Amino acid sequence: MNYKNSVIFCLLCCLNLTVVAQHHVAESPINVVSPVVLSNNRVAFKIYAPKAKKVNLKSADRWDNIEFKKDDHGVWEGVWENVIPGAYRYFFIVDGVSVYNIKTSSAFETNALFTYTPKGDEFFALKEKIPHGALSQRFYYSKVLQKTQRMQIWTPSGFEKIGTKMPVLYLIHGGGDNDRSWSEVGCACNILDNLIAAGKIKPMVVVMPDGSIPTNKMLDRPVLFAKLLMKDIIPFVESNYKVYTDSEHRAIMGLSMGGLETLEAIMTYPDAFGYVCPLSSGWWLSKEWIEKRMISDNKEARIARINKIASKLNSSLKLLYFTQGGPEDLAYSNGMETLKIFKDAGVKFQYSESPGGHTWKVWRKNLHDLVPLLFN
Repeated sequence: MNYKNSVIFCLLCCLNLTVVAQHHVAESPINVVSPVVLSNNRVAFKIYAPKAKKVNLKSADRWDNIEFKKDDHGVWEGVWENVIPGAYRYFFIVDGVSVYNIKTSSAFETNALFTYTPKGDEFFALKEKIPHGALSQRFYYSKVLQKTQRMQIWTPSGFEKIGTKMPVLYLIHGGGDNDRSWSEVGCACNILDNLIAAGKIKPMVVVMPDGSIPTNKMLDRPVLFAKLLMKDIIPFVESNYKVYTDSEHRAIMGLSMGGLETLEAIMTYPDAFGYVCPLSSGWWLSKEWIEKRMISDNKEARIARINKIASKLNSSLKLLYFTQGGPEDLAYSNGMETLKIFKDAGVKFQYSESPGGHTWKVWRKNLHDLVPLLFN
């Protein structure tokens, strides 16, 4: 079997495994939380698999002799007794098929990542013979959330030896992702390295915080994130890194839900950023989007807010740039309505579309195209 055929064979095997797993494990129609720490050193593991006949749990640490039972909703539950403090890797066995826990907070970090760069010269490829920056994982205590949070911070090559201050870009992921998404599937580090090597952007610090904050209502999350950003994240960065602290050297860019968080930040703190780029998003929800998801939104109150601060935005923002992934982008109607309201309020902005829908293909290109416009 040659290399090409072996790759195809492996992909078909993976596809077959996925199909089998999805046959038994579907997205739960009810809120399944797993794992759950119980009293007396016990932990409950749950998985929604209504058609499964048998569920087990496996771990290299050999603590997986747990009996699972299914309830009337199709949720299987097993309780691990006498748990010893530690960190444990595990997976479910559903009718003989290995399945990872999609309900754990780290689930999307365990997905396999495949980067296809056949020519090696794509703008997001890891290129040889150029300087590469460093990606750091940082933890900080949030006074807003009253718990420890995580963020990723990228610094350009040679940052440790550079004596001058640098501008900062706050780069926000979308819903369902976390602080690692931009550096992994978004290929942000490669994109930034390549742009600097080509002399297309100035060296900058790029902060990728975790914007996935659990809230009871979807529209409460942007409000809470704006506070987190201004009261915890930015102070941490500016007290630990050699960066400028004025709005002219501070930019924010966010996709989808991160775009909502980006817009909420500038609506609440209109003079905090000099450069703002919402990607595939809109601050107002279209009537179609609201009805489909049964979410309430006070459009009139939002219009009043933008009218109140329109002049301040025009004086403080050096760049406000909206993007969409074409009419096929699921946030397109939201974005179009947002543009109309900003235009009616007299706020200056730029706009462009990049065909590809609501996908990372679009957002990688957005990052590549928009970063050269910052801090000029």
